[in-house]
Amino acid sequence: MLQLYWKNATGKVVGPENGITPTDLSTIEGPLKRAHKAVVTASREGKLGYAALPGNTEYKQQVQTLVDRYKDNTTDMVLLGIGGSALGNIALQTALNPSTYNLQTDRRRKGPRLYVLDNVDPVLVGDVLKQVSRRLGTTLFNVISKSGETAETASQFMIVRDILRKKLRGNWADRIVATTDMEKGTLHDIAKTDGFAMLPVPGDVGGRFSVLSPVGLFSAAMCNIDIDELLAGAEAMRQRVEVMDIMQNPATILAAIKYIAYTEKNKSMHVMMPYSNRLYMLADWYRQLWAESLGKQFDRDGNEIFTGPTPIKALGATDQHSQVQLYREGPNDKLTVFLDVKKHPRDIRIPDDFESIPGLTYLRKQRLSKLLACEKEATEYAMVVSQRPSVTITFPEINAKHIGEFLYLYEFTTSIMGELMNINAYDQPAVELGKQATFALMNREGYEDMAAKIRPYQRKDKRYLV
Repeated sequence: MLQLYWKNATGKVVGPENGITPTDLSTIEGPLKRAHKAVVTASREGKLGYAALPGNTEYKQQVQTLVDRYKDNTTDMVLLGIGGSALGNIALQTALNPSTYNLQTDRRRKGPRLYVLDNVDPVLVGDVLKQVSRRLGTTLFNVISKSGETAETASQFMIVRDILRKKLRGNWADRIVATTDMEKGTLHDIAKTDGFAMLPVPGDVGGRFSVLSPVGLFSAAMCNIDIDELLAGAEAMRQRVEVMDIMQNPATILAAIKYIAYTEKNKSMHVMMPYSNRLYMLADWYRQLWAESLGKQFDRDGNEIFTGPTPIKALGATDQHSQVQLYREGPNDKLTVFLDVKKHPRDIRIPDDFESIPGLTYLRKQRLSKLLACEKEATEYAMVVSQRPSVTITFPEINAKHIGEFLYLYEFTTSIMGELMNINAYDQPAVELGKQATFALMNREGYEDMAAKIRPYQRKDKRYLV
């Protein structure tokens, strides 16, 4: 199981100004227990949609039914989505399949190539569509949108639908799966009319919490990721984090450290730094989860608070040569969460060579896994010397079960943070204005007043052009 090690975030190691002290923990004990109880109660009463996902056999069966229908006749899968409809899928694919997955032969890959169109960059979209253009009949497009009106996903869908109708004619609708609201909405209505296969976007699960729903499970299962183990890992973590002993609970400890670091130690930047390329996109998933859930202007009582720790991603050992200079000698405003791996999916030994060159002899016959582990411990030590707090989450190995554990741990920790901060961790009101402004700028009917408000900002003042 995953383990959390937090000694290097304590005042004993990095000093009381920057680290968590017994007094800090004593002060937060009451609020932390109340926050934990509130989240557990909401979970058990069915008020937290994401909390029920690990045990939802209906969703898993719906996913498996479509996998059985499509897997053997699909060479390529293109996912159309953005934000929570894409980041979890990317994180699962990157963590649990080789980086060369799409380059492997069909026999070795045993699943379709996967492309995720998580942006409307015309080059990205055009390149992927060109790549699959000769295999449209065996390419499956999974469009993921609860409403179907998200501009980015809707535009991609319209392009794909048009291409399929023109190229495949009669059976074109069979190459689209719509993951959407099963009762209403624009995409729901189009899917029903056109005859697309459908999967549900749970109505009670926000996009950034949806990776363990059909939103994330379908592409994972299509690409040979063991979703049974993924959900089993999440369920195992669910049981761990509902334990009432807060000092033996990884979610309450992690939330306490993050909350105290943010509110009492001036650590407004929360870095996630995996020492594994496979885990790097988990940091992208975390950034959305943390930013949208905790970045809020108002608390639950309507007070203006402008709160939220800023999530940052880094990669070990790569960013030891870029970001760590800032982390050690720049503002002491960061808490770092290292992701460590005990056993990597593969390893490579350095050759027994250059025995006569003193600067290289220490590398002879060593394994890259050992070098990477030493890099992590060296960075951890350097941060301690500079009184920069950190914690480590250790994966015994990278597999579906432990990824499931990690996903649920961070979702539950986010809920506890929301309670401690007295905010709604499940809405994202600030995102809406940008969406509405996009509608206005694209001349969507009904948004004329907003377009008029935006117009003055569109005019370029030549005094500021250089």
